[in-house]
Amino acid sequence: MADEKSKRKIVLEREYVVPLRKEWLKKQKYKRATKAVKALKEFMVQHMKVYDRDLRKVKIDIYLNNEIRFRGMKKPLGKVHVKAIKYDDGIVEVKLVTLPKHIEFEIARNVKRLAEQEKKSKEAEKAEIPTPEAGKAEEKTTEKETDIKEKTESSKIATQEAEKSKAQEAKHTSGVKKEPEMKRKRMQR
Repeated sequence: MADEKSKRKIVLEREYVVPLRKEWLKKQKYKRATKAVKALKEFMVQHMKVYDRDLRKVKIDIYLNNEIRFRGMKKPLGKVHVKAIKYDDGIVEVKLVTLPKHIEFEIARNVKRLAEQEKKSKEAEKAEIPTPEAGKAEEKTTEKETDIKEKTESSKIATQEAEKSKAQEAKHTSGVKKEPEMKRKRMQR
């Protein structure tokens, strides 16, 4: 999927200040943010010359969506500054022109985490590469380990079966039921 995205060619790239308030004021309060997103898509379809005015071909960035809905469903943004990129397959991606500082920080932190995880995985792969002599020793230890694991698992299963049988015997032998004790004075009368 990443290869497909990298192969796509940019056909058109533009920046817009999209007026949203005019559209979302026409809706009830609880539907306003949804209408703002839809108005943004309609604006992009019209101005980016999308074939058949298909709203499904407009992809809104998650940070843009969160920014529109930041103040809640009842009071979305009045206007938003976006960058629209149209690819040769007809898909239009819409992103914020300037990201807020807290989002930039979050993105940088995620990139740093991914780099650290890749570094750790590469180190683990290097440590796992065995030499031929070490491979023979590892086979002997793995056989011993598997034997030990099998023995512990079989003993666990045996103890569980014994406990089940004891529980069933206890269940069937205790035929006498105890009456609940009365703790309240009024109920004892």
